[in-house]
Amino acid sequence: MSNRRREFIIQVSQIVDGLLIAVVFWFAHALREQLAFSFPFPYHILGYTIQHGIIAPFRYYKWLYLIVLPLYPFLLDVNGFYSRSHSQQLRNTAWILVKSSTICTLAVMAAMYFFRLAMLSRGVVVIFALFSIVALFVKDRLFQALLRHRARSGKGVAEIILVGSEERNAEFAALLDEHPEWSLRVAAKLDSNTDLVSELPAMLHRYPVGCVVFNVSQTAFGEIEKAILACEVEGVEAWLVADFVKTSIARATVDDFYGKPLLIFRTTPEISWQLVCKRLIDIIGATLGLIVLGPLVMLPAAIILKLTSPGPVLFKQKRSGQHGRLFTMYKFRSMITNAEMLQVELEVFNEMGGPAFKMEDDPRVTPFGRFLRKSSIDELPQLWNVLVGDMSLVGPRPPIPSEVQHYDPWHRRRLSMKPGLTCIWQISGRNRIDFEQWMQLDMQYIDNWSLWLDFKILVRTLPVVLTGLGAK
Repeated sequence: MSNRRREFIIQVSQIVDGLLIAVVFWFAHALREQLAFSFPFPYHILGYTIQHGIIAPFRYYKWLYLIVLPLYPFLLDVNGFYSRSHSQQLRNTAWILVKSSTICTLAVMAAMYFFRLAMLSRGVVVIFALFSIVALFVKDRLFQALLRHRARSGKGVAEIILVGSEERNAEFAALLDEHPEWSLRVAAKLDSNTDLVSELPAMLHRYPVGCVVFNVSQTAFGEIEKAILACEVEGVEAWLVADFVKTSIARATVDDFYGKPLLIFRTTPEISWQLVCKRLIDIIGATLGLIVLGPLVMLPAAIILKLTSPGPVLFKQKRSGQHGRLFTMYKFRSMITNAEMLQVELEVFNEMGGPAFKMEDDPRVTPFGRFLRKSSIDELPQLWNVLVGDMSLVGPRPPIPSEVQHYDPWHRRRLSMKPGLTCIWQISGRNRIDFEQWMQLDMQYIDNWSLWLDFKILVRTLPVVLTGLGAK
């Protein structure tokens, strides 16, 4: 009931937001046009100078709707605008709107530059960005106030019966009080230790309820099955609170597998548009990287490497990918050809600790290889791994299979996401960080993953690569 209602409310909110965005964009053009007539001199918005003069009619701006209308609501969705808790602080809502508006504005500006649309005023886009934040924020506050008013006034409120212990029923009732937007009201409470099969049907006949919430412990499942069947006969929804499996990290979702109801516990992001977008970014980023860096950096590096050190240009090594699936990872060779055989002799000099091997002034590294490592150029061939889908631009670094064999059980969770070129470890000091802290940083990335986090990591990776911080 509440899930369907929530989905419906979200869909209505998205439609209203789309219409509001379209109106605000038209308003931004109208306001910019009026400013051109009213103030015949340059003026400033957020440091941006808007020149006077008549701007192009709105018909020349209409095609920008093809970017704004799909992109802006999508950004709101992926940034958590529609999935956030309504008890969240207002500044968090404002920050989501600012992020979404900023990215959308940059995309529109990039399109105007790419297509060389000099006749279009950037002032319109700037005004749109500012007013859209205000309009969406005000609309959101009004929308939430309307939902709460309807809930408190009793309009559209559904009555439910709570089945469980006194403590569990009180806990669930308090949760409903905190979220009046669910439009659910407790009509009655029933102790799970009573004869549910005989008492529950009587309650269903006494109260106009559309749902029974079973919030019970595992020991009551035998009776609960019969009670749920009683609800089925009456045509009343039955909810089973699935907190009987206690997890500290995994998030529970419900799915259906050909008629078999499934309760799924996952610690990684489920399939979503965010993951689809992440893969598209990987493809575009890896393609552009190979096209731009190939002739400018990778080809000269390959030539110098071939002239200064005997052996192949590329170093190929089996690595453990997502869920431990093996793949061949590519790097520019930075060591002598028999480096892997010599590692056994150097294990006593391992500075990393744990199963990973890192060593300062490793004698196996060639002079040019040391430069490749310091500048991270040796990692550039992994753009091909990203392009073919073995890796991502951002994700935990892929370990060597022999290292994985010595992992503690909790270390293996870093294999639950696709490995990447860079992650929190790279921007936090790399080899200056010990093995356990490295693993913790990877878990932090997995537990808090979002497109915005990927973007911040990519931006922070650039100065780390340029300065060679923590590289060995």
